[in-house]
Amino acid sequence: MDFLNFIEFKITDIIDIVLVAALLYYIYKLVKGTVAINIFIGIVIVWALWKLTELLQMKMISSMVGGFMNIGLIALIIVFQQEIRKFLLMVGSTNFASKRIFLRRFKFLKQEAVSTTTDVDAIINACERMASSKTGALIVIERNNSLDFVKSTGDTMDIKITQPILESIFFKNSPLHDGAIVIQENFITATRVILPVSNDRNIPLRFGLRHRAAVGITEKTDALCLVVSEETGSISYIKNGDFIPFKNKEELAKRIKKDLEQ
Repeated sequence: MDFLNFIEFKITDIIDIVLVAALLYYIYKLVKGTVAINIFIGIVIVWALWKLTELLQMKMISSMVGGFMNIGLIALIIVFQQEIRKFLLMVGSTNFASKRIFLRRFKFLKQEAVSTTTDVDAIINACERMASSKTGALIVIERNNSLDFVKSTGDTMDIKITQPILESIFFKNSPLHDGAIVIQENFITATRVILPVSNDRNIPLRFGLRHRAAVGITEKTDALCLVVSEETGSISYIKNGDFIPFKNKEELAKRIKKDLEQ
């Protein structure tokens, strides 16, 4: 009878399990593909060991591991400060009401993937043309986190993405070429946007303010960035504050489409 009482579930227990599962999913999603994923897995293993030793009433090892978990909390906040910022932005995102974003957030409950409507090929083709003429460009693609806090620094737009439009915006004599553009779904929603610049000293000196701005916005949000260098004509793809390598435009398109579907 005691055994049956032990396994009996209440509705609050089910809600508790679902909330914890959703929280772990969001944390995993934020750190996936970064160095922090190894730290996250290590924390999960240590926490599981702690709970196992508590269950087995191994008091000495349980107290040692428990003490480590409690003392290490402040250190974890420092290590995961960027991920915590992104998590809070994700939770408080004003885009949550969007149907497509809502489905994407709960994609783990569905079998099929949520496809992107962004014309990635047009963006990459425009970047390739601008790279050939060494026309500088900074393109920010919005995902889950709202970018309203940076859109307000530029000009509000509502222009459907096409290759000629993108090239004309960044043409050196265009009044809109200075700063970044923000893309949401398949529309350019802001131009001449001022982005926060990263202070990361690990960024190579050959990269200028465009690249530092791209790193800065992707450190603070889950946005994706494409940068065309005015000096070298090279194209850079930046995600989670990191430069993502690619061999050719086909591989770049594949990576961006995959990231937009997450």
